[in-house]
Amino acid sequence: MSDNKLDDILREVKSIFSAHLEKHALRKTPERYVILEEIYKRSDHFDADTLYIHMKNQNYRVSRATVYNTLELLVSCDLVKKHQFGKNLAQYEKSYGFKQHDHLICVDCGKVLEFCDPRIQNIKNMMGDLLKFNVLHHSFNLYGHCEGACEEKLKSLELKS
Repeated sequence: MSDNKLDDILREVKSIFSAHLEKHALRKTPERYVILEEIYKRSDHFDADTLYIHMKNQNYRVSRATVYNTLELLVSCDLVKKHQFGKNLAQYEKSYGFKQHDHLICVDCGKVLEFCDPRIQNIKNMMGDLLKFNVLHHSFNLYGHCEGACEEKLKSLELKS
């Protein structure tokens, strides 16, 4: 993503976040905004602790609780999506300005791959029309095993048993 596009998106998400904080009479702290900014600079899925450690390594002064609480605020105003991909670990990704996509999740290593297939969108639209249902969004996750490193690891474990 170009710097100009990122700057535009950051301006827009900060504006949306500010309006959300005002609407709910919440404080507009610099920590909340820097967390939002760091999320929108990322290109991957992440968990709260990974974000917290990243921010500490960047010398930001934020607490783990602030990271967790800010993530929940960002989820509540649709700027971040929260996923439960298994193993009781919530993962997050930025959502504003990014098209709908789906996921392939490796049950061994937790790797998450994104894909977009227009046929899924067609099915969503068709089902909405058929059932007179206004579909706002969807979540489609496929679970399986990676080809390659994970598969080789599994084979070596099977040989040992």
